Amino acid sequence: MMHFMLLFSRQGKLRLQKWYVAQPDKARKKITRELVTTILARKPKMCSFLEWRDLKVVYKRYASLYFCCAIEQQDNELLTLEVIHRYVELLDKYFGSVCELDIIFNFEKAYFILDELLIGGEVQETSKKNVLKAIAAQDLMQEDDLVNSILREHGLV
Repeated sequence: MMHFMLLFSRQGKLRLQKWYVAQPDKARKKITRELVTTILARKPKMCSFLEWRDLKVVYKRYASLYFCCAIEQQDNELLTLEVIHRYVELLDKYFGSVCELDIIFNFEKAYFILDELLIGGEVQETSKKNVLKAIAAQDLMQEDDLVNSILREHGLV
């Protein structure tokens, strides 16, 4: 089971975090600071797997963002790399070549895509097509809500 997923920039700025195991705020900050520092200090050609505390950390850099996951000792690191890659593919499909600014300005969409892919630290949906359909349906609902609220505001409904 995945304990958490972090997205951070090459400068060490946290862009997205999802925790699947409850941690106090202070512990989250300490874990984040420690892992970001450790991963950024590693050379590009080094292995993407770390033994850290009682967990395994799997990370991958895509452009200017690092995607980092902590998994239990018995979990498969390659499967976790595949989950990270699937998430990046979904972000790319949705945003059209995702960049750090897409995550910053549309963080709620990035969280929604992650929630469609993973629930409780486990893979929920493996089909990219099904995840993208769910996202499109949610976008449509949001647009409908926006149109209805504008019509109500002007007394047309």
